[in-house]
Amino acid sequence: RLEEYLQKAAEVSREFPVVVSKFIMDAKEIEIDAVAQNGEVKIYAISEHIENAGVHSGDATMVLPPYYTYLETVRRMKDVSKKIAAGLRITGPFNIQFIAKDNEIKVIECNVRASRSFPFVSKVTGYNFIGLATRAMLGKDISGKYSTVDLDHVGVKAPQFSFSRLKGADPVLGVEMASTGEVACFGKDLYEALLKAMISTGFVMPKKNVLLTIGRFENKVEFLPSAKKLGQLGYNLFATEGTYVFLKENGVASTLIHKARSSKKPNLISHLIDKKLDLVINIPQGYSREEITDR
Repeated sequence: RLEEYLQKAAEVSREFPVVVSKFIMDAKEIEIDAVAQNGEVKIYAISEHIENAGVHSGDATMVLPPYYTYLETVRRMKDVSKKIAAGLRITGPFNIQFIAKDNEIKVIECNVRASRSFPFVSKVTGYNFIGLATRAMLGKDISGKYSTVDLDHVGVKAPQFSFSRLKGADPVLGVEMASTGEVACFGKDLYEALLKAMISTGFVMPKKNVLLTIGRFENKVEFLPSAKKLGQLGYNLFATEGTYVFLKENGVASTLIHKARSSKKPNLISHLIDKKLDLVINIPQGYSREEITDR
């Protein structure tokens, strides 16, 4: 199959048939929205993504002020942003997307324009970023003391998807934007704001039965505390074979349910058809068609 792909690539571009990209795994994406005047940053807001880097920023769930980002990472982002603004002599709005891991940051891209998150950061911080950018471009001084980190509340912007309305749509998120809208909510902390935002996009809190089907071992280990918490909250846990065995070995009670491709009962498909499951938490082993469709 690799030879087939390479052959097709060579037919499209004989001079540069292959592009080799380096992937940084388990990293965070963090954005800075800012307004500069004559190359000097006047106001900025830093938002972190809840999802790992690799999900399009338009599909990501954003948190402001950042909740889990190291202070050293924030400091480095500010320094880099100031250098970019000065180097480009920016006057007006700009947005920089960073990838961060272990306090090391890399610039994904810098857009010298207002981003889709400008309204969000304006609402959360209480400062009209686009109004300040307009004044800066008109030559009016916008210098001032702006506090955008130490806030008394947390804002979360959650994406709105329409997968259930589009037959055959792939719900797995990636580098291409798939959301059709977004909702922003405030809360006293991350958890309150996130729950409000998810409910506002149509998420329904499960009442009783939750299915867990977790592929990779490291994902099982990472999800174990959450599985224990679900059990403590009184939810009935169902799990596919591998997840069921792992939970049992770690003292978490669950009911075995067989995958869609299995002829054994109880079966995942029959439970879905009979509406016996309120929530499905599915983290596949990989993203092949066979893995995602369970066929």
